[in-house]
Amino acid sequence: MSETIERIKCLIIGSGPAGYTAAIYAARADMKPVMYTGMQMGGQLTTTTEVDNYPGYPNGTDGTAMMNDLQQQAERFGTDVRFGLVTKVDLSTEVGGIHKVTVDESKVIEAETIIISTGATAKYLGLESEQRLIGGGVSACATCDGFFYKGQDVIVVGAGDTAAEEATYLANICNKVTMLVRKDTMRASKAMQHRVNKTKNIEVLFNSELDEVLGDNVVEGVRVINNQTQAKHEIAVTGVFIAIGHKPNSDLFKGVLDMDEVGYLITKGKSSKTNLPGVFAAGDIQDKEYRQAVTAAGSGCMAALDAERYLGALE
Repeated sequence: MSETIERIKCLIIGSGPAGYTAAIYAARADMKPVMYTGMQMGGQLTTTTEVDNYPGYPNGTDGTAMMNDLQQQAERFGTDVRFGLVTKVDLSTEVGGIHKVTVDESKVIEAETIIISTGATAKYLGLESEQRLIGGGVSACATCDGFFYKGQDVIVVGAGDTAAEEATYLANICNKVTMLVRKDTMRASKAMQHRVNKTKNIEVLFNSELDEVLGDNVVEGVRVINNQTQAKHEIAVTGVFIAIGHKPNSDLFKGVLDMDEVGYLITKGKSSKTNLPGVFAAGDIQDKEYRQAVTAAGSGCMAALDAERYLGALE
């Protein structure tokens, strides 16, 4: 491997709302940030066809267009946005230390500060029909997309607290919510199960799995299989919400940065600071509670301000 080493003030890893917002603030603070986008430029939001809940878009927008807007704004202030994947990190444990990052297994970056905004990836079942209709009625975020199914019938797949929360949220908007639970009991907390059970327009189908999502360009229904009897039946719905969890994109930092049992990076108090000096985390990589574009953007702002103050204290 031939190494080309570059020294910079601020490296941003990841290109979702958190990363681009961090870039805007870092660039305006004359930190001359370099961003490596990862393989999915713009992050999860580029799989969302319509965005109606982000401030500043009175007529709504779509995820890809919004990420393009954020990129252009970051670049206007001087952010160097590069397509590439960080493949290795060697993070300093010393205040004022230099962090080394390898990009695409060949280029080495030395950074005084790093902002990690690699996000989290929604877990899906892996069905061909499910993947084909993501953005056409299949979603992994009820609070993001539920509004578009107001007064309609929808399906929620999952049995944990997230699924129960999504189902009860959708029940306030939709005509009927059907939950598919793979086992004969839910694994959600008792409080969440009670909330589901007392919501009149939620029906729970136990021992039930999603066999196929029906529809060509948009969701028209689902085929459900009972895993005890193998009987199949179809349900007419317009929305399918997969609520089986998210996987934080933090494998690169295992054994280096503090994270919870699932893999979300742990930040200190109300800050974006990780356990290592000069390393900050923003967006869904450290937020498993809200997972919204606007909260990710806010934490990106925090990370850039924290990084600026960190560098200022070293001078």
